[in-house]
Amino acid sequence: MITLDGLTKVFPAPGGGDPVVALDGIDLQLDAGRVHGIVGRSGAGKSTLIRCLTGLEKPTSGRVEVDGTDVAALEGGALRAARRNIGMVFQHANLLDSRTAAQNISHPLEIAGVPRAERQRRVAELVEIVGLSGREHNYPAQLSGGQIQRVGIARGLAAEPKVLLCDEPTSALDGSTTHQILTLISDLRERLGITVVVITHEMAVVREVCDTVTLLQDGRVTQTGDLLDVAADPHGALSAELIPLPPAPTGIEALVVNCDYGDSPTIRTSDDLVRRAETYEAAATIVAGTIETISGRQVGRVQLALRNYSGAPISREGLDAFLRELEGEGVVTKEVTA
Repeated sequence: MITLDGLTKVFPAPGGGDPVVALDGIDLQLDAGRVHGIVGRSGAGKSTLIRCLTGLEKPTSGRVEVDGTDVAALEGGALRAARRNIGMVFQHANLLDSRTAAQNISHPLEIAGVPRAERQRRVAELVEIVGLSGREHNYPAQLSGGQIQRVGIARGLAAEPKVLLCDEPTSALDGSTTHQILTLISDLRERLGITVVVITHEMAVVREVCDTVTLLQDGRVTQTGDLLDVAADPHGALSAELIPLPPAPTGIEALVVNCDYGDSPTIRTSDDLVRRAETYEAAATIVAGTIETISGRQVGRVQLALRNYSGAPISREGLDAFLRELEGEGVVTKEVTA
């Protein structure tokens, strides 16, 4: 559905200094009908990538293909027609205060010259799809933050695009409303078969709604793949952010070990770690951890406090043997205390 091939964007520096490389040879393939997350810190190139995807920015070099059309090669009316295949949802919906929810949804259709009867039919359909029935005649001042974002999503879908780009769609919302909007995005993908690209810095958003994820750093792709594979890869740049390990309690009379699992064919849950310790006559207690279920698979980063059955820390020999066995089964371990 979306193919980026050698995408590069270089901006000339003001005052004649060194040019700024915003995107540096990005190669990326986003499959149709999936929710893809693009994450990265400020300055990573996310905003420039969006502008290139929508044709608002011309790449310095490379190809930006959306549904078989190279957007970067288009101009004028051809570019405007291609943009109708791409809907946009922003962090702030920026609705027109003088228009009702239905009129805001209808606005892009008016600009496109869609006949009135067809606009009304489409708006009524979208109001039902995004869960705004009964609110379509309200003005923005009469809507909650979540309802305003639903109007923004409906507006982005008005022209029946094949791709929906969501730029930080939940950053301005509280936790409960965020969950509702992410559920809506997931439902839209299922109901409409639309391809969704979510630009975000919130890892909770990625965990909840995305099928695949890409990390941008300094204008380059440093990691990309299915969410489960990325989260379960303890050596990857994104694993620690997707599955963060909270600080362990202090003053523990035990040997403490970090264990990252999810990519192991045999260690599938934290209980498996605890049971494995028992084979070395050790009692294992989880003292800190983050455990997430992604695509039906448990992925976790936990800290185990290991003691023998007398309550003393496990022996050095027992610990080394335990860690060797875990590492042989795909669990990444790191001793925290000696």
